[in-house]
Amino acid sequence: MGQTLCVCSRGTVSLGGARYLLLHRLAEGGFSYVDLVEGLRDGRFYALKRILCHDKEDRQAALHEVEMHGLFDHPNILRLVAHCMVEKGAKHEAWLLLPYVKGGTLWREVEALREKGTYMPEQRILLILHGICRGLQAIHSKGYAHRDLKPTNVLLDEDDQPVLMDLGSMNQARIEVNSSREAMAVQDWAAQRCTISYRAPELFTVPSQCVIDERTDIWSLGCVLYCMMFGEGPYDAIFQKGDSVALAVQNPITLPPTTRYSAALQRLLLSMMTVNPQERPSINEILHQLEGLQPAPAGQDTTQI
Repeated sequence: MGQTLCVCSRGTVSLGGARYLLLHRLAEGGFSYVDLVEGLRDGRFYALKRILCHDKEDRQAALHEVEMHGLFDHPNILRLVAHCMVEKGAKHEAWLLLPYVKGGTLWREVEALREKGTYMPEQRILLILHGICRGLQAIHSKGYAHRDLKPTNVLLDEDDQPVLMDLGSMNQARIEVNSSREAMAVQDWAAQRCTISYRAPELFTVPSQCVIDERTDIWSLGCVLYCMMFGEGPYDAIFQKGDSVALAVQNPITLPPTTRYSAALQRLLLSMMTVNPQERPSINEILHQLEGLQPAPAGQDTTQI
């Protein structure tokens, strides 16, 4: 990985020529965990993500995540500060040093609002959605797709600007499938790398002759928008009950009745969550529609959509 790391003393680490003080655990998953660290030189806070690598395949996956970070320098995509691979006996750990985004995840904010019995106002949704779309636009413009967009993979800074993270599932946007074997390989990969309740319908049962493209992200974006509007993802409850998400996503979605949000925002959501990916809008089309929904700058007339 091209950088060195060592544990210098109890509670500190050295990475990329700088030392960091380990503070406390921020998050923990099945194969990774994240610690809050403070730079002893600059006094800034960072998130140190450690990915457990049991074999060569795991190490390659971690290197892939590093490579994906290296493609982007964008305010709505989390940047990589430094990285290295650490030997832990027969195993390895990939260490990724990332900026610490104080606001936490979008999911945490949705949960906090739900616990208060309130919902996110439309203008705030539009602000956050616009930033997510800008991040996706940068990814799609380079010929890639995120493939695991969900509220826990969106961070919010102090100004409510969203930052996309967890680029480990990102890959080439266009995947040509020409046989049942290739279809099964894509399907198996999606089952491992794409969160089930935010996974696009075309990734559940992949046809033997098809092209999968970046519109899988548009479906997931619709699920994220639904979550901001209604307090949970459209398929979260189905998954939690143990019912089939794969079957549920094959049917047109029905929105809960609401007068909180404009008809235009609801139409935008429904357009993203079209079962046929060919009928979903591109990220550029969504951004164009969002511009019509955004409040006009001071001194300009507003247009009703």
